[in-house]
Amino acid sequence: MNPVIFYTIISLVGIGIIAAIVLYFVSKKFYVQEDSRINAVEQVLPNTNCGGCGQPGCHAFAQAVVKAGDLSSLHCPVGGNDVMKQVAEILGVKAVEKDPYIAVVRCSGSFEYRKKTNVYDGADSCKVAAYLYSGDTGCAYGCLGMGDCVQVCDFEAMYMDEKTGLPVVIEDKCTACNACVKECPKGILELWPKGKKNQRVYIACLNEEKGSTARKECAVACSGCSKCFEACRYDAITMANSLAHIDPEKCKLCMECVDTCDVHNIITANVTPEKIQAANEQRLKREERARKKKEEEKLAAKQQGDEHTEQA
Repeated sequence: MNPVIFYTIISLVGIGIIAAIVLYFVSKKFYVQEDSRINAVEQVLPNTNCGGCGQPGCHAFAQAVVKAGDLSSLHCPVGGNDVMKQVAEILGVKAVEKDPYIAVVRCSGSFEYRKKTNVYDGADSCKVAAYLYSGDTGCAYGCLGMGDCVQVCDFEAMYMDEKTGLPVVIEDKCTACNACVKECPKGILELWPKGKKNQRVYIACLNEEKGSTARKECAVACSGCSKCFEACRYDAITMANSLAHIDPEKCKLCMECVDTCDVHNIITANVTPEKIQAANEQRLKREERARKKKEEEKLAAKQQGDEHTEQA
């Protein structure tokens, strides 16, 4: 063997050994003992690393809860309250229960309601299409229908409906990990409280155009007519930008607003038609009583005015 090559190899091996020894002693010198509770917490987590908790992964979440020392601002949506109770036991703190959430689709603009105005010829991606233009229909707020949300779902809790062109959430599989919500460039997916008995009601439209314009773009768009707003007794519905919105925290699930929408764009889940019909009848009776009371007050005021006129 050439002496130059031999001494080169020996030198490199020697440098490697010295570097390894230095790194070993440096690692020992600066080693930081990790809290054993972090590993214990990570063991009870789902380890899906979905990011639904707001952390980049389950290990980061475990570090965050141990560092915080309480669970008031941290929650694992995939594991839910059962997992968080185990985490609370490990940390020796009080468990904080939170209502379960589920992803909902805030768009009803299926193929039959939103006619195509052009043909998209590009990458089969909602995100790419959203960067290029507003969409292949008149509504610039609706679903683009290419299924980016379905692709990022690690729990097979979504699929694209071929008949409507809209994503469908499978309730039993959805973990509220928030992946689909973050992925949708149009923002039509939203985490919503599952509600009592898994019942919920929400408005499936985000079109902020004024009534007639919105309806031209989509036959089931919210026209901003305010009928649902006027029907709500609990101030759970607000009007902004020609669009109605239901606050799930204030909504009492009375269902009295549902049939006020002339295009039936107030969506319900796990609610029987009988309950909706009964709620509508109750609303109509209440409105009739209010109308009669207003007429009686008007008549009484008129009679009082006539009496004052006669006395004068």
